[in-house]
Amino acid sequence: MRAKTMVFASALALAGVSPAQAADPADADTRAWWALTTELSGDVMEGRDTGSAAYDRAAVLVAQHFAQAGLKPAGREGSWFQPIDFDDRRVDEAASTISLRGTPLALNREVLISPGPDTPTHVDAPASYRGYCGPDDLGDVAGKLVVCYGRPAPARLSGFDRAAALRARGAAGMLLIAAPGLASEPIEWPFAYSRSVTFAGTAKAGGSPFFSAIVNPRAHIMNEDVLLFEELGAATTGGATAPVDLGRFRADLTIRHTTTRSANVLALLPGTDPALADQVVVVAAHLDGYGHGEPVRGDGIYNGALDDAAYVALLEQLAARRHGQGFARPVLFAVFTGEEKGLLGSSWFADHPSLPFSSIAAIINLDQIRPLYPLKLITVHGLDQPQLGAVVRRVAGAAGITVQNDPEPERNLLRRSDNWPLMAKGVAGLSFVLATYDAASHAAYEDWYRHRYHHPADDLTTPIDWQAARDFNAFFYAVTRGAADLPGRIERIQTTGEAR
Repeated sequence: MRAKTMVFASALALAGVSPAQAADPADADTRAWWALTTELSGDVMEGRDTGSAAYDRAAVLVAQHFAQAGLKPAGREGSWFQPIDFDDRRVDEAASTISLRGTPLALNREVLISPGPDTPTHVDAPASYRGYCGPDDLGDVAGKLVVCYGRPAPARLSGFDRAAALRARGAAGMLLIAAPGLASEPIEWPFAYSRSVTFAGTAKAGGSPFFSAIVNPRAHIMNEDVLLFEELGAATTGGATAPVDLGRFRADLTIRHTTTRSANVLALLPGTDPALADQVVVVAAHLDGYGHGEPVRGDGIYNGALDDAAYVALLEQLAARRHGQGFARPVLFAVFTGEEKGLLGSSWFADHPSLPFSSIAAIINLDQIRPLYPLKLITVHGLDQPQLGAVVRRVAGAAGITVQNDPEPERNLLRRSDNWPLMAKGVAGLSFVLATYDAASHAAYEDWYRHRYHHPADDLTTPIDWQAARDFNAFFYAVTRGAADLPGRIERIQTTGEAR
C-alpha cells in the first residue's frame, strides 16, 4: 500500500470510519486534505463544540500541524491561541417541559429557545394568536403569551419591532412561528439544542422577564380542533387579524448557565518582501461545530465535516505545502471558534487583533463550500473589489471556472461568514460558494441543505465529488498566492452590507 494511502486509511480508522465509507481520492494532495478532514470530523472529535474539551483537543491538533509546517505562533503572549471567555446558557431538555393546552411541545423539534438573562424559568399564561403581530393586530396583550406569524411580513410592518412592542404592552412573551426559509435554504428541524453563547459579561438583563421562542410550523396546537400553525398562518392577510384564543401555555425550564473558554488558533507564515511586512493576508476557516445535540435517526454527534472541518484542513494542507516558504506578504492562518454561535471568534479577533489592525490587508475565508458536483461556477463575495476581484478572475479564467456575484443576496451570506467582521471595518475580503448550474447540481445542493446542514449527517459519509474538491483546493491555493504576491498595497474598501 502506498504511504499516502496508508495515512488516509489510518485517519479513517482513528475517526471510527471504515475506508468503504469514503472513496480514496485519486491524487495525493486531495488524499492528504481528506485525511486531515477525517482527523478533525470523525466521531472521536465529538463535533468540536465551542467551549468543549473536544474543541480544545482539535485546536491543539491544528496548532501542532501548523508548527510541523513551519508556521510561527501568532496568538496571545507568543502562543498559538487567542482564548475568549463566554457565557453559555442552555435549556436542560431532560429537566424542562413546555405545553400548550396540556399538549407537550418537544424542545428542539417543535420549540426552539435561545435563553438569555430575561428568560423566565416558569411561564403560565393564556396564549393568543395575533397574526403578524403588527401595531393593528396586538390589542390588549398584557399578561398573554402572544403567538406571531413569522412568514415574510407585509410592507406595513417594515421597521416594526414586534418583541419590543409586546414587551412595552406587558405581554408575557412571544412565540414566533418559524418562517419556512428560502427555497435554496429551508429551515429544517430539529435544531441541535436550545442554547445561547455570548461574550462573557455582555448579556445583561433588560427588564421584566420575557419568554421568547421559535415554533415549528408543523407543531400542533389545540383549540376546539387540532390545527397546524401553518393553517393559522394561511388565513392571515395583510390586514389586521382577529385574536384567536389558543388556551393555556405553560413552561417550566431548567437553564444551565456556565462560563466557558474557547480559543482561536492563530499562526503566521512570514513574508519575504520587507516592504510588504505590514500587509498581512488572513486565510480563515472556523473549527467549531455543534457538538452533541438532538439526535437525528439515532445519531447525536453533529460532526460538521464540510461545515467547516474540511476547510480548516485545507488551511493545514496549504501550510504543509509551503514548508515554511513565505509569499511576498505575511499570511496569517486564522482558525476561528464560535462561528456557529454568531461569528464570535472572528468578531473578537476583529476587535482584539493579535497584530496591529492597520497591518491586516485582506481576508480570504473558507466556509459554505460544498464540493458535491463538478466545479464550473463559483459565487464570489468580494468579486467587484478591484484588486482581489482581479486575482479571482485571473485564477478562475485560467482554470476554466466561471465566477459571478451573489445571485441570492436575500440569504445574506456575506454577513454570515467570518470574513464579515473584518470587511465591516474596511478590510478587503473574499468568500466563496460553489454555485449550482443545472438540475443535477441544484438537486445535490438542496439535498445537502435538507438532510445534512447543521445536522449529524454532515459527516464523513457525505458523497464528495473528488474532482470538484481537488479543483476548488487548487483554486484556493492560487487565489491565496495571487493575493499574497500582489504588487503594491491592497487598499481598504467601503462596505455597504450588500453581498457583492
